[in-house]
Amino acid sequence: MLSFIVFFPLLGVAIIALLPRERERDSRWVAAGAAFVVLVASLALFAAFDRDEAGFQFVQSHTWISGDIAHFDVQYLLGVDGLGIAMVVLTALLGLVAVLISWRIELRPKEYFAWLLLLETSLLGVFTSLDLLLFFIFWEIELIPMYFLISVWGTGRKVYSAWKYVFFTFFGSAFMLVGLLVLGSAADTFDIRLLSEMEIRDALVPTQVLFFLLIFGFAIKLPVFPFHTWLPDAHTDAPTAVSVMLAGVLLKMGGYGMLRICLSILPDVARDASVWLAAFGVVNILYGALVTMMQTDLKRLIAYSSISHMGYVLVGISALGQVGLTGAGMQMFTHGLITGLLFVVVGLVYDRAHTRQIGELSGLAHQMPMIAVVMVIAGLASLGLPSMAGFVSEAMVFLGTFGKHGGLTVLAVIGILLTAGYILWMIQRVFLGERSPRWDGLGDATAWWERTALVAMVAVIFLIGIYPAVLADVIETGVQPIVGRLA
Repeated sequence: MLSFIVFFPLLGVAIIALLPRERERDSRWVAAGAAFVVLVASLALFAAFDRDEAGFQFVQSHTWISGDIAHFDVQYLLGVDGLGIAMVVLTALLGLVAVLISWRIELRPKEYFAWLLLLETSLLGVFTSLDLLLFFIFWEIELIPMYFLISVWGTGRKVYSAWKYVFFTFFGSAFMLVGLLVLGSAADTFDIRLLSEMEIRDALVPTQVLFFLLIFGFAIKLPVFPFHTWLPDAHTDAPTAVSVMLAGVLLKMGGYGMLRICLSILPDVARDASVWLAAFGVVNILYGALVTMMQTDLKRLIAYSSISHMGYVLVGISALGQVGLTGAGMQMFTHGLITGLLFVVVGLVYDRAHTRQIGELSGLAHQMPMIAVVMVIAGLASLGLPSMAGFVSEAMVFLGTFGKHGGLTVLAVIGILLTAGYILWMIQRVFLGERSPRWDGLGDATAWWERTALVAMVAVIFLIGIYPAVLADVIETGVQPIVGRLA
């Protein structure tokens, strides 16, 4: 089932490649069909997931590289726990949303939708791989579609932003690859399940250095200050669908890697580094929020807010306890959902007004009431309003971390106040300000693909906000073995 979910988008890529040039617009239907099937399959897997069993489920294992060739076996090894299945569902949902909001793509649609489906496969592979080398391969495959999607279909300094993204990620991946190879060599296995049961002490380098090599690559992807500068440029110049996938899923690869590898396999070093993780998380929160308040471009505003909100993930990880780690996992899911929705709305506004400058936009709620309502909902969810998804995850992060890092947690809470400031200011300026004759005649979200994407994401935001157990219980099963290791 996991192999089907991971590789089914590639079937869509193959069908798109066979389409004749005169039927290239049919590629959007092929991509939508493939993404929809993956979403249905992931939801079926989510429903079948045993919430009473901690650990990995739906495991599939085959020898990939025999020990006769290498020093030890390398496996094609897939499986998911509570963390993994949550990220798979998020990726599948946003993958379909990305296809729907790209419905009007006219420039080389065959290539565009093929790259989008390949990106989805690579991300699903990261969240389901239980072999370190397989994990790294999927991690690197993601660079190829991201580069072309930004450099070809982006705007502004798109080539510069695409290369900047690639260079930063390659730089972090180089450190991470060294760490993974050292880790596998020290334990004579790349199996994450076995590594999570061992004590790694006699590696080629001290375990503190090994921990740094691994977490450095994940920190760049998260991203952690001061290695965050690729993110605003990539977001600003990427097409809307790519911004949705970038903020919604790609950033979560960093937090997921920290939980899956750094904390699970090197718990002793993680305990020693706890206060540093919390400190960097607080810096992310406050720095990102302050810089967000200075932005005049809607996309850059949401991009910098992503830097701030990913700081909550780092703070939750630093708690090293069940509540904090569950909150970090929840924050990864809810932030991906909420920020993805914010980028969808900004994309819809830009498609109609052809500008993202906050100073030029005013009173858009008169012309596009549905888009305005969705922006208000997404904004309130982002600032943590109760009954919405953002509140649950942030509350769990604070509750789980306060007992361990009280002072830093108080500083992190200030980020909520700053978020309320820039979100409400943006909504008032853009949508609720004085009506401008310049924007008379702008259309609302009337197409079925636009409304489907908006309604689906809003529904999930309220579902998790009102009934958080539907997600929290699943993530908790994935966190329990990590907490056991850290204890």
